[in-house]
Amino acid sequence: MTDTAAPSPDFRHEIGPFDIIGDVHGCADELVELLAKLGHGVRLTGNGAKRRVKLDGTSSRKIVFVGDLVDRGPKAPDALRIAMALIAAGRAMAVPGNHDAKFRRWLDGRQVKVSHGLERTVEQLGREGADFHDEVKVFLDGLPYYLWLDHGRLVVAHAGIKEEMIGHDNGKVRSFCLYGETSGGVDPFGLSVRYHWAAEYQGDAEIVYGHTPVADVEWVNNTLCIDTGCCFGGRLTALRWPERTLVSVPARETYAKALRPFGHPPNRPGAG
Repeated sequence: MTDTAAPSPDFRHEIGPFDIIGDVHGCADELVELLAKLGHGVRLTGNGAKRRVKLDGTSSRKIVFVGDLVDRGPKAPDALRIAMALIAAGRAMAVPGNHDAKFRRWLDGRQVKVSHGLERTVEQLGREGADFHDEVKVFLDGLPYYLWLDHGRLVVAHAGIKEEMIGHDNGKVRSFCLYGETSGGVDPFGLSVRYHWAAEYQGDAEIVYGHTPVADVEWVNNTLCIDTGCCFGGRLTALRWPERTLVSVPARETYAKALRPFGHPPNRPGAG
């Protein structure tokens, strides 16, 4: 996530089964509830420097986070703690999202615009000690930009990935995994039109991603977006793979206002 080399995305030896969780965006309470519903016991204890994550029981299933753990929601530090503890215990994997990448740059003191929810993460991190900041840096730097799983049958990337990019790792691939692609146009809400790459995808691997919140989860050409906008008052959703079943919990409240109407349909190739 910095300018140093990121880990290889090749985890084809990891065969699951997986519980793939959409964009958390600081919604730690909903994350704990969803994990419990999936059979993964997680508890948070203590406060401040004594804040700890307790993992209860065991599960044969591995959790995968699609990125954007931070920003917009009320408890980004706890969301990070949970992901870090699960990964350290060998019970989870994760890829970074664009919000995580921007937050990582902020942690290094680089010039970033503190907006789109980052201001909430910055405020929350102000109550944490320097040791926690350092742990988060190491954690984020250890994330591959996408995960190539189960003998090549499954790929998880925050904003998705094109078929020809799978198996490669370079600047162009990393940028697409974090941000996707825009058409160059602007939508009626003044936002860049995101290119709907999934409408053209023809690969055999199933792609699971987030980044663009949707009201309803729908398979499109072997791809699935599972960002159901928890921070915007929607739901936090997980895909159980290979079963292809969905599990979700509702947001406890609306933590942020969506920049475009929630569930606004994606643009087709060339739109805008």
